[in-house]
Amino acid sequence: MDIYKAVTIMLVEDDPGDQKLIKTSLKSQHITNTPLIVSSGEEALEYLQRTKINNEAVPDLILLDLNMPGMGGREFLRQIKADPDFEVIPVVVLTTSDTDRDILESFRLQAAGYIKKPVNLPEFQEVIQTLSDYWFTICKRVVHESSRQYSQSFIS
Repeated sequence: MDIYKAVTIMLVEDDPGDQKLIKTSLKSQHITNTPLIVSSGEEALEYLQRTKINNEAVPDLILLDLNMPGMGGREFLRQIKADPDFEVIPVVVLTTSDTDRDILESFRLQAAGYIKKPVNLPEFQEVIQTLSDYWFTICKRVVHESSRQYSQSFIS
């Protein structure tokens, strides 16, 4: 990809090997920000809550593993999509499961996409290139601060 992008991607993944593969794949796509890597749904929610107070970067995209100890991906999706400040953040499930049940449940919980994790680096890089092209080149993005103000204007 010839366009260098400054985007914030949060990776919610408990496996260090997968964290490294995804981080390497993102770097190969010239995404200029280092991804925010958290190991659980609880850590991800804590970070998101801090963005409301500390003016930290709200992710432009969340890559989410479904099967993690503690709060799994399904519960994380449930909670983030129930929060008006974060419901518009696209969440793409990136997991080892390819069962119909998991796929359908993820979409019911408003996942923006569902991808079965590739098993090697070249396949990971291909998946991340496709994600990058779609979310950061083809799709129109909104700055999260204005989306917060927009949603609050409907509440007032």
